[in-house]
Amino acid sequence: MTGTSQRQLEIDGISKRYGQTVAVDTLTFEIRAGEVFGFVGRNGAGKTTTMRVVLGVLTPDAGAVRWLGVPLTYEARRHIGYMPEERGLYPKMRVAEQLTYLGELHGMTGAEARQASVHWVERFGLADRADAEVQALSLGNQQRIQLAAALVFGPDMLVLDEPFAGLDPVAVDVMSAVLREQADAGLPVIFSSHELELVERLCDRVGIIDHGTMLACGTVGELRAGGRERRWVAVPGAPGDWEAGVPGVRLIQTDGSRRLFELDPGVDDQALLQAALATGPVREFERVEPSLGELFRTVIGEAGA
Repeated sequence: MTGTSQRQLEIDGISKRYGQTVAVDTLTFEIRAGEVFGFVGRNGAGKTTTMRVVLGVLTPDAGAVRWLGVPLTYEARRHIGYMPEERGLYPKMRVAEQLTYLGELHGMTGAEARQASVHWVERFGLADRADAEVQALSLGNQQRIQLAAALVFGPDMLVLDEPFAGLDPVAVDVMSAVLREQADAGLPVIFSSHELELVERLCDRVGIIDHGTMLACGTVGELRAGGRERRWVAVPGAPGDWEAGVPGVRLIQTDGSRRLFELDPGVDDQALLQAALATGPVREFERVEPSLGELFRTVIGEAGA
């Protein structure tokens, strides 16, 4: 990843309201050069509104969007590869013809656009469907062509709204590899998704948004650092409440003699270990890293508490 401290796209305090409904509330974060940024939140959290503000489809009530340190202009927005959640391809147009047309709309010559069209159709494994109408493709293959449409003209940045929705595992792998390649080539890539396991695997950083507010932002490791510690402990033959004397420890799961505990901030796990040893031999004492899904539920739950 190049220039992790360099800001490419800055979202600076943007707000957007529809009547009494606040869609985005003083939202601030950045997408860096060469990184894949996962934008996650519940339905209606403000993800799509934020993307539309970046694209200039919506005008924010407050705040600014900057590209390379200056306000994002119409010309700069023409170099953003955008994939909307609602598909926007021409259903009766042939695949290669459509990609060529979109490339030309972005200023490519006919020859350049045809060459790029061939490249992306082959890259997504659809060379045999290049002359098919888009409407004749499966939904998953239409999804691949929609991403190809965002890439065909060689964008400076990618903004993708739910690009993995409804894809089979093979298509997910192909599209994940393409996004990683684009980031490794220096592009800032932001995508929204409800597939948190995929976000955790693919993204360099993650932003968790709810009610238009960024609740947490960072690498998965950084997000974990702000959460509660967990330990699996196996003490065969111990009484069911052996941990009762250890303050700040909560049992959250049982699997036979194995028990999963969550520790409040500042609780020393050695106190839990000593309590376990006092009952007999300890067969397992293992630290557990919470998944992004668990972190998401924790962050959202704490915000709503």
